[in-house]
Amino acid sequence: MKAKRNFSWWSWIGDMSMERKLLLVFLIIIILPLSFISLISFKSYSESIEHNTVTYSEKLIDQMMDGIDDYIEDMKRISSMPAYVNDIKQNLIRSNRYYEDKARIDSGGNTSSLSPEDFDLLLTIQRGIEGNISFINNIKRGTNSVYIFDGKGNGYYSAKDGGVRLDLEQSYKFWSEQAKDSSGEALLFGTQAYTSNLQSTRYAFTVVRKIVDGLWNPIGLIAVEANISNLENQVAELDNVTHGTSLIVDESGKVVYDSNKKLLTTDISDGELFKKASGSSGSFYNTQEGKERLNIYSSSLKTNWKVIISIPVDELTRNVKVTRNVTLAATFIIIVLALIISMVLSFALTKPLKQMIQVMKKVQGGDLDVTFRFRRRDEIGLLGHQFNRMLARIRQLIQDIYWIEQQKKEAELQALQSQINPHFIYNTLESIRMTAELNDDVEAADMISILGRLLRYSTSDLSGRTTMNQELGYVRNYVELLNCRYPNRFLLQIDVPEELGKYAIIKLVFQPIIENAAYHGLDDSKPQMHLSIRCEVTDRLLRFHIRDDGCGMDSATLSLLNQHLQNETPPKRSINGGIGMKNVQQRIRLHYGAAYGIEVYSEPGEGTDVILSLPLREPEEIKNQEPEE
Repeated sequence: MKAKRNFSWWSWIGDMSMERKLLLVFLIIIILPLSFISLISFKSYSESIEHNTVTYSEKLIDQMMDGIDDYIEDMKRISSMPAYVNDIKQNLIRSNRYYEDKARIDSGGNTSSLSPEDFDLLLTIQRGIEGNISFINNIKRGTNSVYIFDGKGNGYYSAKDGGVRLDLEQSYKFWSEQAKDSSGEALLFGTQAYTSNLQSTRYAFTVVRKIVDGLWNPIGLIAVEANISNLENQVAELDNVTHGTSLIVDESGKVVYDSNKKLLTTDISDGELFKKASGSSGSFYNTQEGKERLNIYSSSLKTNWKVIISIPVDELTRNVKVTRNVTLAATFIIIVLALIISMVLSFALTKPLKQMIQVMKKVQGGDLDVTFRFRRRDEIGLLGHQFNRMLARIRQLIQDIYWIEQQKKEAELQALQSQINPHFIYNTLESIRMTAELNDDVEAADMISILGRLLRYSTSDLSGRTTMNQELGYVRNYVELLNCRYPNRFLLQIDVPEELGKYAIIKLVFQPIIENAAYHGLDDSKPQMHLSIRCEVTDRLLRFHIRDDGCGMDSATLSLLNQHLQNETPPKRSINGGIGMKNVQQRIRLHYGAAYGIEVYSEPGEGTDVILSLPLREPEEIKNQEPEE
């Protein structure tokens, strides 16, 4: 049922008038490319916007992270300063010694109040350490607080804005626990919330480092703390450029900073956003609050902190939608104009096409002498010109085919003219052979037997085909008969692959070449003449090299011979009544085409090499039918 509907649909199109068909074709040719181009342009522009946004945002993130990395590196350098300030180290050692002695006295059960000397000592230690802390705190802009603890957890600090942690004891325990296995390197801790002595909640990230003496013995701890306000301006500038929101997380998934300050210190390691932002950098889409967003992320190689920018897709595609609407409007206008132009062109093309149809009908009726008359040199005129050339070519091909058939028949006729009644020859030779055997003349009987086989093969239908094995067998018999006439004068060597044994070939292509070599190339100064047939299999054809080591020929004779072989005149009968090389050349070209045939190469005294080219084709199974007696 479906096939029937399809047939009706195609029939309906086929029955349309020429004008409607041309109109339909013009519309399809115009609408499809325009629609395809519009779609590709829209998609390409969208991808370009996304790619440029991702690339530009990654650069902005990298610039911001470089600034944050530099700031944290400065904090780490500040945390290393106590190692170079002897006053801080000496006061920490004095503080440790004092509290160790006090702890020893208290453990012995002797508790005593703070003496004036002890008060003066502690005050001196505090002033010495906090004075240096104030100096350190003024080195770097934006540092919130610097805390230095002795080995017993007693803290000394200085804060620019006066905000000091109320949970300093708990913070020290956490910091010292995390730094106990370190060997003095700086440790970075992400954003933590704390309550200051001003009763306000604040957020800061911290760099902590052990303080060691000259013998690398730990004598205290320094914590350099920076308020997240140091990140606020950089993140705000990034959000203003990208029209999105930013999120900074540490390697464990804890939020260091976010644009809305709603997720500070929150652990989002199990969240979809953190899981998808795997790797050092990249981008991905997700849906938040019912809106699709493009997320771009990049990581710092120094801190392993990761910045994730989330941009609404609507912001990205705002300009893309404008481009899409403009493209659709332009496409619609072009289609309307194309419809009008198509109608005019289809009408203009219909009339000459109808005239051409009438001429074609005459050609279909067998009238090849007609011509299509055209006035203009447009496409129809060019088509008419080519149609006239096609008719002329058809007429020429008919003449060529007729000529080729005539040449083929003439070549085969001349080959047959050298033959005599085969039955008479067979019966006469058989009678002579039997008489020779009765007279015990075995050599003569063998010669007559070989001659009979040669005549049986050569006088059969030359238009038929044989196999490579049979053709080469005929050559062997011919050389054997030559050696009977000229005892041991000719030595034949055949090197043809066995798989070509059943290769289909026309008759009498090798023997005339061997015969020509034996009668015209024989060098009387040499006791024996070497003849060889070697096959070279290439990707396109078979090249047979028929060589002899005879007297050869000079360049003038060789040039004349090759020119004679390339000439397309009908072959002449050889002087001796046999089938000459020209006949072989002509029959090969008639059967296989002008690309195949004979080429001759020779040098005086060096012999002659005749190259016979035949097409490379699959072997054909040919059943050899022996002629009847």
